[in-house]
This record gives sequence, structure tokens and C-alpha cells, in this order.
Amino acid sequence: MNYASYIDHTLLKADASDEAIDRLCEEAKEYQFASVCVNPCYVARCHKQLDNSGVKVCTVIGFPLGANATMIKVKEASEAVFDGAEEVDMVINISRLKAHDDDYVKDEIARIRRALREEIVLKVIIETCLLTDEEKVRACKLAKEAGANFVKTSTGFSTGGATKEDIALMRKTVGPDMGVKASGGIRTKEDFLAMIEAGANRIGTSSGIKIIKDLVK
Repeated sequence: MNYASYIDHTLLKADASDEAIDRLCEEAKEYQFASVCVNPCYVARCHKQLDNSGVKVCTVIGFPLGANATMIKVKEASEAVFDGAEEVDMVINISRLKAHDDDYVKDEIARIRRALREEIVLKVIIETCLLTDEEKVRACKLAKEAGANFVKTSTGFSTGGATKEDIALMRKTVGPDMGVKASGGIRTKEDFLAMIEAGANRIGTSSGIKIIKDLVK
């Protein structure tokens, strides 16, 4: 198994430096991770460094709260793709989901999907730690109906991260053909393997190098 191909090598800290972003890209090329995941302001820098490397540039939209106006999320996603992003991880409007305003949530995801080229991968962050199981299922179904490519557990900036139970529930809900990304608190090879066994086919982590090194020991 090519473990590195599961990993979005992630640096989303507010105080990330240019040097740290450059190092992230070099590490991603060395290990051939699936992507680097960075804040939108660093997309162009990463795109330049990773061009023709086989490593994609992933960014986050409406991050981390998901409470931006839909129009702002659409514009942010479009600008990120213009700068070179190939994957977009958007945060749903969590309060609208909890208020049972499903049309709002689905429409927002669909509007972002329509604004992106077909080959751009859209992942939908549902922030599982803030949701009941019923809400998790509903969020996953809405993301699938709206044309997203993945559902994703967490931003890593809320009250909790990915759990194997949530991954199993998300995989059961979306079926075998849609992507499921585990993100938040995945720091060890045991965490990594548990998420894959539960049904994840992408892992967002800032501990990718440690995980890979421990897996090949």
C-alpha cells in the first residue's frame, strides 16, 4: 500500500511562515504526499513550487467556522483555483445545518461546485465534533447530493477531530464511491491505520512524515 498517497500534508496555522510553507512543499515532494493543504494566501506560492511534482495544492474555504456568506465562499474558492489550487476543502454553514435549513446547506455546496472546473476536487468539512449522528448523516447526504467529491470530518480548529466511529458512519452514509477524509488529531500510525480501516481514503495531518516513517520501520 502506498501510504503517502493518502496524506494531505497540512499546515494551517495562522502564524505559518514563508519558510515553513516552503519546507512543507519540499517534504511533500520528497514523500510524494497526495497534496499540501494550506491557507488560501499560500496557494500561488505552493503551486509554483509543486508544479509538475505530482503533488497537488489543496486549500480551505470558509475556514474554520464556515459562517461566511455563500457569495464570499464561492469567490474565495474561485480565486484559490485561479491561483493554482487543485483541491478545495470547504466548511459547511454549521448553524444552518443544525437549524434544519438543508436547502441552504445543499445550495451553498452546489454553488461552489458549479463555480469550479470539473477536475477540481471539492471536499466538504462537516465538523463532526459539533454534530449529532443524525446531523452527520444529513450533512453527508447533502454534500453527496450537491456533487461534492469528498466529505471530511473536521477543521482541526474546533472541539475535536476525527474518530473512527465518525469515519465509519460517514462511509456507510455516502457509500463506496465517494471520498471520505479524516482530519484533526491524527498523529500516529495507529490513528492513521484506524481511519483507513474505518473507511477513510484521505488523511489530513501535520504529522505525515512521522506516520510514514513509523509505518515503514
